[in-house]
Amino acid sequence: MSVTETETPDAGEDEVVLTVTEAAVAKILELREAEDDPAELALRVAVTGIAGPEYTYDLTFEPVGEAEQTDLVYHQGDLPVMVPADSMDSLSGATLDLPGTDGSGGLVLRNPNRPDPLGGVGDLELTGTVPEKVQQLLDQQVNPGLAAHGGYAELKGVEDDKVYVLMGGGCQGCAVSAMTLREGISKAITSAIPEVTEVIDVTDHEAGENPYYT
Repeated sequence: MSVTETETPDAGEDEVVLTVTEAAVAKILELREAEDDPAELALRVAVTGIAGPEYTYDLTFEPVGEAEQTDLVYHQGDLPVMVPADSMDSLSGATLDLPGTDGSGGLVLRNPNRPDPLGGVGDLELTGTVPEKVQQLLDQQVNPGLAAHGGYAELKGVEDDKVYVLMGGGCQGCAVSAMTLREGISKAITSAIPEVTEVIDVTDHEAGENPYYT
């Protein structure tokens, strides 16, 4: 029986989250044939966690009829794709591909999205002046996350709409601290404190010894 005959509604083209290339679809359909009732199975792609600056993923075959009500199910060619609701934003715009001509390299998931290395700002209530709000954010959200790396972020000053931050401890000289500042601290500050439009790193990274990674 064709998968399209199930009661799970298809998504429109504008609801496609993860694009699967033709080469990848062909390979996945080939692999699916080894499963029981292959025509009933969708490729379920879920974000399972974070490894460094990247997401980690789980790709499995799941019965289309067992999709949760909140899952997004759509077709890429003859392949039904299932994406859980909590993975949609993280996978938006990603592509599952099979590079090369013989497929010997295996499937590759190219994702333009990167996880926030510090986690979301959540429901923090920040009060007072801009410097006070920044300090509260650093104390309550940023530094607890950096502590796992032996590092910290220190507020060095606020001028107009600019905040100056110094990365210390394990973050000074750390290979990923610039990414952490740009994608984590800067994003957290500017999203939580609208008065701030720019976060400037004043760390002397040349003086750091990268203690966390050595």
